[in-house]
Amino acid sequence: MARQPNRKIAAAVVREDAEQKQRLLDRAFALAFKGLVYAQIWEDPVVDMEALAIEPGNRIATIASGGCNVFSYLVGDPAEIVAVDLNTAHVALNHLKRVAIQRLPDYNSFRRFFVDADSAANIADYRAFVRPHLDEVSRRYWEGRDLVGRRRINGFAHGLYKRGLLGNFIGVAHLVARMHRIDLRQFLEAKTIEEQRTIFDTKLAPFFDRKFIRWITDQRSSLFGLGIPPAQYDALADGKPMADVLRARLEKLACDFPLEENYFAWQAFGRRYGRGIKAPLPPYLQAENHAVVRDRAARVTMLHANMTDMLAAADAASFDRYVFLDAQDWMNDVQLTALWAEVSRTARPGARVLFRTAAEPSLLPGRLPEALLDRWEYRDEASRDYTRRDRSAIYGGVHLYVLKAA
Repeated sequence: MARQPNRKIAAAVVREDAEQKQRLLDRAFALAFKGLVYAQIWEDPVVDMEALAIEPGNRIATIASGGCNVFSYLVGDPAEIVAVDLNTAHVALNHLKRVAIQRLPDYNSFRRFFVDADSAANIADYRAFVRPHLDEVSRRYWEGRDLVGRRRINGFAHGLYKRGLLGNFIGVAHLVARMHRIDLRQFLEAKTIEEQRTIFDTKLAPFFDRKFIRWITDQRSSLFGLGIPPAQYDALADGKPMADVLRARLEKLACDFPLEENYFAWQAFGRRYGRGIKAPLPPYLQAENHAVVRDRAARVTMLHANMTDMLAAADAASFDRYVFLDAQDWMNDVQLTALWAEVSRTARPGARVLFRTAAEPSLLPGRLPEALLDRWEYRDEASRDYTRRDRSAIYGGVHLYVLKAA
């Protein structure tokens, strides 16, 4: 059973028709992606919910990842959210979040568990309130040990957001920056967006001109820690030096949104959420949403599955909203066509599909059969606006498609 997750991920990532060097890189990424990647998802749920326009009674099919967006969507009052993921660590994290939302005694204990995520009291709460209601597979995962021998649940006592593939990547970025006499945490001292711009221009932007940084970021494996496989690396680079692309994306993160509104910047520069009661948080972690998220948490169905396979097993006209994150960047034309054939079969009138891409344009034109793509209307102007307002800043495009009337 231990090998099964790797086969699922490899099937999604490895390009069997590629050259041997590319296949080896793909397999290396599949191995890296086997463990926890995202303790926090890096797609903006506020933009998501506006684009999806969730209505009471909607059924949502989404990729789970770290679960922040899955549970934030509950604020929109859907009837059900079917969340799928190929990564068993993400599945275990989503199960843990669902039980913790339902069983922790109050908002303060929930906030300490998932916002602060660095207190020994969280482990006591896990044992008292969460563990008795957690499924056996997820319990074994959290009480098991990681590659360096630490019990995974203890991450909630020592800073969960410093762990996982992305957390480790950000930690390495901080270390490399300090080696070049740059303390990324100083960015969080900015009081205005003008101060944020000054720090970026004087401290962060020149960092990407250093020869070592330009060399290391030119290696496709260098971005595995961001959850970016080799195929997506090429789309992200789009023929440009990767250091320049990353500088532009970091500039948006650092300069386009005030710190008091952007928790993604706190994660990037502080490796945590902000401490104050007014610190920016995903909707599911906000105090004003706690009661409705708790009461609706049972509406989340979590599956270790491929999105296309899950939809193929679903009834016709059974979903209203679909969220694919950036997974389509990993797909070939055959896989894309299979996915969208199932989306079109299972879509109810007015269905909406939201996804992100590393490059700016939508990847569907020219890759899906015209007859299939013609069933969907691309909201071009709205998609550009969502892209501009996506606070995570890492993606080139946020794309919305709406099913045309029959």
